[in-house]
Formats: sequence, C-alpha cells, structure tokens
Amino acid sequence: MGRVEGKVAFITGAARSQGRSHALRLAQEGADIIAVDIVGPVESVHAYPMATAEDLAETVRQVEALDRRIIATQADVRDSAALKAVMDDGVAQLGRLDIVSANAGIFQMSPALELDDAAWQETIDINLTGVWNTCKAALPHLIEGGRGGSIILTSSTAGLKGLANTVHYTAAKHGVVGIMRTLANEFAQYSIRVNSVHPTTVNTIMIQNEDVWGLFDPANANPTQDSAVEAFKRINALPVPWVEPVDISNAVLFLASDEARFITGVTLPVDAGNLVK
Repeated sequence: MGRVEGKVAFITGAARSQGRSHALRLAQEGADIIAVDIVGPVESVHAYPMATAEDLAETVRQVEALDRRIIATQADVRDSAALKAVMDDGVAQLGRLDIVSANAGIFQMSPALELDDAAWQETIDINLTGVWNTCKAALPHLIEGGRGGSIILTSSTAGLKGLANTVHYTAAKHGVVGIMRTLANEFAQYSIRVNSVHPTTVNTIMIQNEDVWGLFDPANANPTQDSAVEAFKRINALPVPWVEPVDISNAVLFLASDEARFITGVTLPVDAGNLVK
C-alpha cells in the first residue's frame, strides 16, 4: 500500500516543474490525479515561456505509466467558474477528493519602482486569488466526502520574509499564509487539514533564465547559470544553490499522508536553511 493509496489529488499548475513532480510523487504512492494548467501565455511573464499542451500531455503520460488514473484539463486559476467545473467533473469521474495542491504560480523579478500595475495585478490574481479559487472549488467536495482531507498551499520563503525585487510576489505569498491559517481554523471541524510549504529557489525554469541570473549576477552583461550559482548559494545556509522539485513534492506527500494526520496550520519550509541564514 502506498502512503496515499486510493486517494484522489487535485493539482494546479500540473503541466511541468513542481506541479508535475507533485503529480508523479503522489501517483507513485497510490493517488489518482485531477490536473489543471493554463497551458498558455501570461502577459506579464517574459523571462520564461509558460507551459504548453504538450507539457500537460507529458504529465498525463508519466502518471499513466505508473498505472494511475489522471484527468487533465486546461484551466486558468483566475477563472473561478472554470476551476469549479474542472473540479466537479474530476470528482464525478474519479469518485472522491482527498488532497489539494494549490501549486500554480508565476514569478518575475523587478525592482519595486520599476514594477508596472499590470504585472502587480497579474501576480496577485494568479498567486493569491488563484489559490483561494482552488480552495473554494475543493472545500465543498472535501466536506461532502466526510473523510477529511489535506490542502497544501505552495507559498515560498518569500511568504515568511521580505525578498528584494519581488514586492508583488512576496505580497502574494504572504497572503497565501493568511488563507492557510484562516482555513485551517475554519475547516478543522471537518478534519480538513490546511498547511503551506515554503521552498527556497527550486531548480525549474522560473529561476533558470537570464532575467533571474542577471539579478543574481548584475555585473555580468551576459549572465549564465554558472556565473550566478555562487550568488544563489549565498542565500541558503546549506551549501546548495537550489533544491529540486521532488524535494518539495516529498513535503507535499508527507502533508497529504496520514503521517501528518494531526498537522494543520503549519508553514513548512523546504529551504536549505534559507530562513535561518
């Protein structure tokens, strides 16, 4: 028996990176998956390309290779009605809902006074309101199921401390903690646990791009991953520049499993010591 055998998990931003990793890790431990992703452009994000339909199809392929069921749909977490429809359909097909991973998010760095209004709003809409929309769509199913459940919200170390050049991102990720703490109180009566995970830099396309390398290596006109790596290392206490997606997935799995059955309202760092540095 896997650690989440027979359960169903809903995951946003599931086409690649952390979202795909969460889907695979939960599937490896016995869960079926309802996966959503925008699989399209986001206007304010220029540093890296967004996920594609092909990326989401690859998540499906890898989950099915583990002999688990998966329903994957294009949806934007900013669209509350669309997200509810996807959730309702997935639960109807798979029969239940037990785990929610509100993972979808965007990241772009900008000095505060160079940040335009549209980029601020888009980050708040996706990284904060999108998390609430996910919870709002999931909670009725968790209550109706009568088995409790686990909601895991992806925040960041920037949800627990300030991070220069990310005022919009940091504000949204702090807000995620507010959602988590409120829902942990309000829905504990139904044995629904709500926690947040707080990664340091994760080795995905969100940080592995020239814009982010340039902010970590500003003296270099042509920054690269190699030129920025020492600066990345300096933000963590452990001698690593970043962690891998599976490191976050293992934390999500723990919080989703019965091993964490009495853990709720917790901000769980997976940060290589970033917060104690």
